[in-house]
Amino acid sequence: MVAVASRIRLSDRECPLSTTVEHVGEWWTLLILHDAFDGYTRFDQFQESLGISSSMLTTRLKTLVADGLLERRPYQSNPVRHEYVLTKLGHSLRPVIVALAAWGNSRLTSAERSMILIDAHSGEEVEPVVVDAKTGRRLDDSATYVFTAGPAASEAMRHRYATRPATPAEA
Repeated sequence: MVAVASRIRLSDRECPLSTTVEHVGEWWTLLILHDAFDGYTRFDQFQESLGISSSMLTTRLKTLVADGLLERRPYQSNPVRHEYVLTKLGHSLRPVIVALAAWGNSRLTSAERSMILIDAHSGEEVEPVVVDAKTGRRLDDSATYVFTAGPAASEAMRHRYATRPATPAEA
């Protein structure tokens, strides 16, 4: 996405958050992916659901295909019509979308929520949280879980984390 990429500082390109935002930071992109998780595959389905202009939807779908999040494949031959299907990489973004929706819902009362996540078998509402795969502990405590430079970090990234301010727990 050229428009988003141009807003990212060159010094931030090493950060995985910056490079992720380059792919999914545009709000139409997240909404298109959400519709794809709900089973939408066709241009007209996305357009009707989102109320997005044809030109904007075309641009966003092309970007999602180029980024490897959706696959464009024909579903009709005369005239040729295409559908947009989530790839494995696209499917891997579902927890991110779920977490964003849960964060949005957390600020609302139960009566104000227009969409909730449920267990498909029991019908019970679920509360999504991000946890460490090894321990099962929630990752929302920024004093306990902090970022640090990884093996591929540049000198600038290593400096950033070597000189970061102490968290309240470290002070």
